Amino acid sequence: MSAPVIPGLIHRSNPGGDSQSAEKGERLLNGCVPLSHQVAGHMYGKDKVGILQHPDGTVLKQLQPPPRGPRELSFYSMVFSADCTNNHLLNLQMLLPKYFGTWSPPGSTNDLYLKLEDITRKFTKPCIMDIKIGQKSYDPFASAEKIQQQVSKYPLMEEIGFLVLGMRVYNVLSDRYETQNQHYGRSLTKETVKEGVSKFFHNGSRLRKDAVAECIRKVQNVLQWFEFQENYHFYASSLLFVYEGSSLHTARRLIDGTVVEKRAVPKGQFTDCECNNNISMFRSVRNGESEESLDKNEICALQRKTCSKRHHSQVSQEEGESTDRRSTKSHNDISHEHLNGNLVSKLENVHCHIPTDPKEGPRVDVRMIDFAHVFPSNGNDEGYIYGLKSLISVLQSILHN
Repeated sequence: MSAPVIPGLIHRSNPGGDSQSAEKGERLLNGCVPLSHQVAGHMYGKDKVGILQHPDGTVLKQLQPPPRGPRELSFYSMVFSADCTNNHLLNLQMLLPKYFGTWSPPGSTNDLYLKLEDITRKFTKPCIMDIKIGQKSYDPFASAEKIQQQVSKYPLMEEIGFLVLGMRVYNVLSDRYETQNQHYGRSLTKETVKEGVSKFFHNGSRLRKDAVAECIRKVQNVLQWFEFQENYHFYASSLLFVYEGSSLHTARRLIDGTVVEKRAVPKGQFTDCECNNNISMFRSVRNGESEESLDKNEICALQRKTCSKRHHSQVSQEEGESTDRRSTKSHNDISHEHLNGNLVSKLENVHCHIPTDPKEGPRVDVRMIDFAHVFPSNGNDEGYIYGLKSLISVLQSILHN
């Protein structure tokens, strides 16, 4: 199977094209619409099977022909069985999209779909990447022809341990999505795979290292599950990565004075307070390098969408008062005691509130998907484990670059 399911899936939007044909399609699909923003896998309308969005917000994955379809259905049914007592499977439930049984259009009982959780539903601008994991993308029962076909698609699979099947990234400056398909992933080599994966985390303004760090943590959770289970081997299965590409919610909170900046300013490291289009940005210095809590260009782009006259005038007035204070004394002459006392508290009251809750972090989700090639085993899935470790290594390299 290729990497469909909740992958690329996304986001409630019209399938596009002629409105009459779209309406006809909706009637034929009983209110369901194709996932027009899918990043990988079978596309509805192009293939015999595809991914749909149900009106209730779930994702419908059409069952593939035997033996793949029945095998995936059996796997989901086993993992999410109401009377499941296997601890490994119970833990696995947290790593998969939720399974809600099967669905068929009225009058078409032979047309069967898996009903699954749409993990992108909670995101405003979901950035999505589908990565096939493992050293082999074919199962032990594949024919010689199938093996050759899969190997020829990406000869480096065994060495690299994973393959980027597709990605969709929101650019905050252009307010548009940028998409890469399977050919992009197949073009990556040992030397370029790091750069290729890092493209997923760049929003047009900056590298989202916060999302990288959280993805590493979640992939490590998957690795931990595989290191303790010896009952199944997974082939041609994928990890679906999703993170929030929009900083709109943060910008709004900045503008209305109740923003909660996610990166607190360490004591003694507050060196400057800049105002950019009436939005204050605290800058801290760490190891001699300047680090801004939000990228200036990103804030400019976001403010054009959200800033109101009321907020503009309110913050401008406070900005003027802050400027007057700065004009009487250079920031280099301000003592740490002063910075950590009255001045900082006044600035926080004017511009933002810095939270103390360390648990708040970027909105990120990583789930395992595609299980048409899962087989019983009597040992660790070394190929999948190798792929996970290889991917973690690449992500860590991106994070610490």
